[in-house]
Amino acid sequence: MKLREKARIMDEAAMKRALTRIAHEIIERNKGVENVALVGIRRRGGPLAERLARKIEEIEGVKVPVGVLDITLYRDDLTTLSAYPLVHRTEIDFDINDRIIVLVDDVLYTGRTVRAALDALIDLGRPQCIQLAVLIDRGHRELPIKADFVGKNTPTSKLEIVNVLVKEYDGEDGVIIQEIIDDE
Repeated sequence: MKLREKARIMDEAAMKRALTRIAHEIIERNKGVENVALVGIRRRGGPLAERLARKIEEIEGVKVPVGVLDITLYRDDLTTLSAYPLVHRTEIDFDINDRIIVLVDDVLYTGRTVRAALDALIDLGRPQCIQLAVLIDRGHRELPIKADFVGKNTPTSKLEIVNVLVKEYDGEDGVIIQEIIDDE
């Protein structure tokens, strides 16, 4: 499958503004962050959760706990991924029981990743509630899942791919839309 960059919809500054807005919305919705913890869905949700935590600390002066959740074994497409899927560690070193958990991911698409994350979280305990923060909501839901906090709504075609780039993994921050090209 060959891909071609179609559009760059966010640069580093736009990502920073979106995360700042999401941090403010999390604080407002929860009337502070006293009982809030952030959990990023591994891979790019982790760095985004860390950035949100730093922004919340800047605004509120309170350090919120941050964890990273690996959902590999909870995916409904596990058998189609690989005969030997690569499983990473879940790194949540705080009790999630009776906490407000803000699940953080880069792109919300079909909702299946979030469903897997909800299953994984519930196996770890019983949060007071779970909220969802995503940098990009691209539509095309297959499950009844809606984000509480969205950086940018970006309607897309099913033939397009939305890639969130983070410095931690990609060396730069940004969001690009790629399209599948025919190599005939």
